Amino acid sequence: MASIDSKQGTSQHVAQQLEELIMNYNSKGWKYIRLESVSTFIQPDAGCFGLGAKPGYTTTRQMIVFEK
Repeated sequence: MASIDSKQGTSQHVAQQLEELIMNYNSKGWKYIRLESVSTFIQPDAGCFGLGAKPGYTTTRQMIVFEK
């Protein structure tokens, strides 16, 4: 998984992580296809009698697509 953290928080570091991941899968016979972004809306939760209510929100995940 590629991520930016407080120790190595640069886009260069993320690119390096992705390159290593792709090369690792290539060595196992997988072919990189594309990077996909998937968004999902999480419905609001009214809670019990309105207590603990949570608003709805959108979450986005990145997926790396390979084929074999």
